[in-house]
Amino acid sequence: MSEQPSEGTTESVVAFGLNGEKQLCTVPTSRMLLDLLRDTFGCQGVRGSCERGVCGACTVLVDGVPVAACATFAFAVDGADVETVEGLACDDGTLSPQQRAFAECGGYQCGFCTSGMLMTTTALLRHDPSPDRATIREWLSSNTCRCTGYEMIVESVERAARLLADGGAQR
Repeated sequence: MSEQPSEGTTESVVAFGLNGEKQLCTVPTSRMLLDLLRDTFGCQGVRGSCERGVCGACTVLVDGVPVAACATFAFAVDGADVETVEGLACDDGTLSPQQRAFAECGGYQCGFCTSGMLMTTTALLRHDPSPDRATIREWLSSNTCRCTGYEMIVESVERAARLLADGGAQR
């Protein structure tokens, strides 16, 4: 197992799953998960924006729970499974139902918040495969979008739920 940081330690060995692949790395104890994912593992879909954990652009799933990667220390994912938007596509490379729904319904404009929205949507639909609009809005309240006004995003989540119910595979 990996070493947890202790007083005076400046680095930590971290073992975790990233989009289904086992990873092992040594990170400075001050390194944020956002930087580890982007700089070390090339997960450019994990976007930094507010750098305070309030906008949702950097949302990833840690053991299935949405977290702000910019406000999570990299060592905190030791032993966990981390999912990013790069891991959403189906094994054959086609879009996941969530990605397909966002494309079909225009659930993005500039696209900056889309990866965080997709990860929150993934967690929501795993938790509640048939959410009502109030539940969708509650879950998405942790993600800021400055372009769409959220209506198309809510419609995208509803469409993703229908696609999944119709047999679409969810990662």
